Amino acid sequence: MSLEPAFRAALRAPSLPVPDGLTDGLGRPAGRRYAVYRNNIAVSLREALAQAFPAVHRLIGNENFGPVARMFLSDHLPRSPLMMQYGAGFAEFLETLAPLARWGYLPDVARLEQALRLSYHAADVAPMDPARLAGLDADAVLAARVTLVPAARLVRSAWPVVSVWRYAMQAGPAPAPVAEAALILRPELDPTPHPLPEKAGAFVAALIDGQPLGDACPDDFDPTPVLTLLLRHGAIAAIS
Repeated sequence: MSLEPAFRAALRAPSLPVPDGLTDGLGRPAGRRYAVYRNNIAVSLREALAQAFPAVHRLIGNENFGPVARMFLSDHLPRSPLMMQYGAGFAEFLETLAPLARWGYLPDVARLEQALRLSYHAADVAPMDPARLAGLDADAVLAARVTLVPAARLVRSAWPVVSVWRYAMQAGPAPAPVAEAALILRPELDPTPHPLPEKAGAFVAALIDGQPLGDACPDDFDPTPVLTLLLRHGAIAAIS
């Protein structure tokens, strides 16, 4: 193996030996400096992952999170210098780990935490004036399509994902075994997840897909509370 592939491979796998032939700018052996560099990268990425997914970290504990993070970073080195983006794919990775199967909600909690990060860094868009929707007649409302602001995010889950997140992060009550969708809204600086029942989550998902309000409503579902929530938090950017 040539030096560059060996250099990259050993960064991913700390168990591999330091590549032969490394030198510094003055031609001196640099094996020890490489080992320090490799260790610093591993520590930094583990810390970045713990900061990005604090609820997952708390739910499985630091003793379990360390090995999980090491396994993840061995195949998922950063693709961007922006560390706020590191951790994409972590939820899907958690789904592959058999020892974590008893925490079946973990991947969706990770998706929620990733969505919170994306919401935080999303572009600011001025919300629509709620009077525009109030001024439409019934037929126009049913035919209308809404566009949500970039900071609005939805995570649908078969688990009580928001309640589990609150339990971990805010010492909330023990979650009830009820499916929840997480509607993440950011009216000011900090995004907040709002739990939605299954039909409400399906309704928001249909809106995001561009369906008209009339078609987006599941049977026997009143969309008024969800639309009120969206309008109150400035989450609707436009209506057409």
